[in-house]
Amino acid sequence: MRTRSQGQRKLAVESVAYGFGYTAVLVWAGTALVASFTGGEANPYWPAIPGLRTDTTGALAFAVAVVGLVLSKYLQLQRRGEPPAERAAARPAGLNLVQAAAETAAFLGTGVVIYLSLNAVTHPFTLRLQLTHLWPWPSEGTVRVIALAVCLAAVAVTRYLRATAGPPGQSSAVAETSDAAA
Repeated sequence: MRTRSQGQRKLAVESVAYGFGYTAVLVWAGTALVASFTGGEANPYWPAIPGLRTDTTGALAFAVAVVGLVLSKYLQLQRRGEPPAERAAARPAGLNLVQAAAETAAFLGTGVVIYLSLNAVTHPFTLRLQLTHLWPWPSEGTVRVIALAVCLAAVAVTRYLRATAGPPGQSSAVAETSDAAA
């Protein structure tokens, strides 16, 4: 049996993870705007840390956004799916993790597509260049196509998992057939 204080702690962790993820998205979006409209991506993001380039900050922020948003969504799905004792068991935690990852991938993948499409308008010659100084591959154009594929898969998985989740505490809204009935 879960106590009220355990529930409060989990909600606090969920909320802090969401705050980190949300803020990291803002940092990444800011660095993407710098990259799209200026040549200042090699400049320090924050002058108090002179060696930390703006584009490196953006890459780090994107990673923090992935972790923070997936964790917060997973904890939210777990919290909402906890059934009262008299109802059927909640959906498996693995499915909640897949749904959290898919929803985050759809959101962040959309951001990447928008950013790289904006780059294609403001300076199309960069589509053939490597995405970041951190890795020699892939190019901006390749990442844009990969992000589109990620969005396609993530949105499809999200739609399917939401449709089959049913109300909290029920294992599925879609009737499943057994082997004997088939």
